[in-house]
Amino acid sequence: MGLRDYFGKLFKPEVKPEMRELSAVSVPARWTTYPSVGLTPGRLSAIFQEADQGIVQRQMELFEEMEEKDAHLASLLQTRKLAVLSLDYEVMPYAKTPEDERIAAAVGEMVYRIPNIEGAFLDLLDAIGKGFALAEIIWGIEGSQARVSELRWIPQKKVTFSESLHPRLLTIEKPWQGEDFPSWKVIYHRYKARSGYDTRAGVLRVVGYMYLLKNYALKDWAAFNEVFGMPLRLGKYDPMASPADREALVQAIRSLGSDAAGVISKNTEIEFVEATSRLSGNANPYQVLAEFCNREMSKAVLGQTLTTDTTGTTGTYAAARVHAQVRRDLVEADAQALAQTLREQLLRPLTGFNFGWDKPAPWFRFRYEEEEDLKTLSEVYRNLAALGLPLSLEHVAERFGVPLPQEGEQIISGERGGERFEEK
Repeated sequence: MGLRDYFGKLFKPEVKPEMRELSAVSVPARWTTYPSVGLTPGRLSAIFQEADQGIVQRQMELFEEMEEKDAHLASLLQTRKLAVLSLDYEVMPYAKTPEDERIAAAVGEMVYRIPNIEGAFLDLLDAIGKGFALAEIIWGIEGSQARVSELRWIPQKKVTFSESLHPRLLTIEKPWQGEDFPSWKVIYHRYKARSGYDTRAGVLRVVGYMYLLKNYALKDWAAFNEVFGMPLRLGKYDPMASPADREALVQAIRSLGSDAAGVISKNTEIEFVEATSRLSGNANPYQVLAEFCNREMSKAVLGQTLTTDTTGTTGTYAAARVHAQVRRDLVEADAQALAQTLREQLLRPLTGFNFGWDKPAPWFRFRYEEEEDLKTLSEVYRNLAALGLPLSLEHVAERFGVPLPQEGEQIISGERGGERFEEK
């Protein structure tokens, strides 16, 4: 049947890395149509329907604007991405054999030498919001080895699905139907949050209508504040006032709007009518709608609200721990998904080009260690020791992260009534 790459395309075992750059990131790629300007429910639906047909340019441009304009949404996505970037990573052998360990050490050294690889991870994690993300592999030859010189971000709007269920690159020669990627030339990370097509997988598609409703609320709120935010200046004049007195009153009211000062006659009066009471407390419909949209976005992106939205709530410590566990589950799932993508599309070609396509690729792993309550854990070890279970000092020291004392160091021996220092 032959060998196939990640997208199912046949390639020969003696194939060499594609050295030609795809030039996906260019000056025109920075241009955008700003589809969020004047966005309405009808236009948003049309953008989504267009993406369903495989033309994702306007949807990707909209998603970029959503992340730029909405501070709450941007912080949620940044939380998801940076939580994975904060984890340490390693390349592990496929099996505990000398050959697999040798391959893993060599491939790991190649991976660790990729410039700004953490930045490439961040680019690939953009799939959380947009559904998918791509990075071009810039290959280089060093001696007799094929190495990765750079992982270059490819804008999602330069990709189309109109001719295939797999992504195709839009080029000058093929600006509509696109062309297939060469084998082992790109890393394609797909956010598999639910079943369905890649164009409908991102969380930004889920929160699209919440973003629209929130913008309506903020726009109306800003218009209301512009009109009613400042008190109405109402001038009153005596019926017997002269035209000069009335003109002076008009000028004084106008001056109060900018200079906050004016001169009027004793026969005239200026009254300030406050309008803030209309939006006091829970009677502010714009704030209520905006906060509701924020909570819905938090649920869609982080799976919970208590770690981001606490305004007007009285969360308990138990509820906070449950919500934090939901967030940790998402971090672990994101890390595992990215690790699988890197193994299948980065470690696999590095192993195949340098050691043969019949060799299994090493594993890529993000080290995710959940925080433990050391006090509770110490009680467990104390009970096990009381039951007579043999425990080595080395194991206990490693478990709690406490180094064993070295020769000549003073040690603390716990006793009743105080502490006693002993020299080892």
